[in-house]
Amino acid sequence: MHSWTDTLRFAFQPVVNLRTGAVAALEILARPETGDILAEARRDPELDSRLAVLALRAATHKETLLPLHVNVFAATLADLGGLTPLHDAVRAVGRMPWEVTLDIVPPYTHVPQRALLEAVASLREQGFRISADGIGDGDVPLRLLTDLSPDLIKLDGSLLSRPAAVRAMRTLCEQLGALVAVEGVETELQCAAARAAGAQLAQGELFAPPARIPAADVYVPPRSPGALAVPRPGPSVREFVRPAALLPVTASAGHVRALLTGSPEVSGVLLVDQAGVPVRSVHRSRFLLSMSGRYGHALYADRPAFKLSDAPRTVGVDATAWEVLDVVAVGGRDRTSDDVAVVDHRGRCVGVVRLADLVRALAETRVEEAAGLNPLTRLPGSDAITSEVDRRIGDGRAFALSWLDIDHFKQVNDGAGFAAGDELIRSVGRALEQAAARHARVGHIGGDDFLLLAEEGALDPLVAGVLDAPWSAGGRPVTLSLATVVCLPGSVSDHRQAAAHLAPLKKAAKALRGTSWVLARAGLPGHEIRRGTGAAPAQAGYAAVEPLG
Repeated sequence: MHSWTDTLRFAFQPVVNLRTGAVAALEILARPETGDILAEARRDPELDSRLAVLALRAATHKETLLPLHVNVFAATLADLGGLTPLHDAVRAVGRMPWEVTLDIVPPYTHVPQRALLEAVASLREQGFRISADGIGDGDVPLRLLTDLSPDLIKLDGSLLSRPAAVRAMRTLCEQLGALVAVEGVETELQCAAARAAGAQLAQGELFAPPARIPAADVYVPPRSPGALAVPRPGPSVREFVRPAALLPVTASAGHVRALLTGSPEVSGVLLVDQAGVPVRSVHRSRFLLSMSGRYGHALYADRPAFKLSDAPRTVGVDATAWEVLDVVAVGGRDRTSDDVAVVDHRGRCVGVVRLADLVRALAETRVEEAAGLNPLTRLPGSDAITSEVDRRIGDGRAFALSWLDIDHFKQVNDGAGFAAGDELIRSVGRALEQAAARHARVGHIGGDDFLLLAEEGALDPLVAGVLDAPWSAGGRPVTLSLATVVCLPGSVSDHRQAAAHLAPLKKAAKALRGTSWVLARAGLPGHEIRRGTGAAPAQAGYAAVEPLG
């Protein structure tokens, strides 16, 4: 008599890192040749649990070292209180729980939430990672999603037509410490939309369809020009994480050698303890060189691999790419090519970062930023600022957008010459940059006009650093005008509306005597005069221009 397992097959679909273009993991999908085994598993937790075990074994037969994603219904976890058979199967096939992510699949309706949360907590204690699947197309309550606090949230591709929703989920994930993946990506436009919305991972037919044999290569569209044009304090290390080759700290040198020689794409191996915390790091070239030397194999093959290893270099998942470079810079030059282990808040390894990926991406960022800089001040243009404004609006964050210019600048140019005018613009730009430091974004939008984007609480010290400086031209004072609109969540829909609120404030600031500053709040009438009084008199010409102090 034939069993249903006789006609059950599994397919593998890559989970792609949108930054590096590398395969980050493989999702294992049940593909029955007859019947609807998934519908039965939805009703039968024991069957669903068995499917998870079979999926894991199927991956083992394909000899992949990539992290795995295994699907399980939410009701299964709540009913069984965890997946003890899966934990046993992971150990039996020589894998580790932290190499397996459980994709919790809807429906959630009628699932006892407390039982589900307790099961997830138990699985985390065992070392498994947790993913919330089908978000946007399923029925997961938002409150339960935050209580689950998954390591990964998988969004349905249909949400890409609603970029504000994807950006909102990205903001939530940043608070939860989770990554964002988009499923069902079929076109290059959808891929670009996923990147623009901040997704780090993606799956879909565009990259590679599900297949019986794990895909050796995937197609990842190149980034469109300007995709990195918005400068950030530093791209997150999460964007560069690659799967790590992990072995227990007790592994022998022979075991490590077998892994490296059988997997030419692996640049190093991390030796981890029972909790998944990196203890030692094995560099591919140095290790194989030692093993290939005279008597190397005889000396080391049966000895612990940590004899040929180094202390691991680690960074937290919240680190920026620049912080990774700081870690790489510490220590001997012979270790600059070592992978850097990325660890979660418990110290467990979630992957590695390669120096080459960081250098390439940061170089691209700098080149693209440079293309958008104003040639006079070397400050970003308006596109960088307005893109950041739209991002903050999409994220539901409050911000203050300010416009600053030099009063009667034409008279400065006419009286002192364009060279003196250019020097004044450069000096004001430098003063803005120094005052902004890490607390604001400064843009030069042309002529003597500047934009300043900051949090409202940072405005006073920023403004004082520029407006309180006594600027002069040929011994006669030069004044500045500043207009600020504070935008709370929901008060403006995009950067155009924010700019429209600034327009009348510019006129109000210019109408004041001396250096001026006016501030208003989007959606509320009137404005506040913070600097300047009365009406501005006509200005005389200037013979020379220079900032004082």
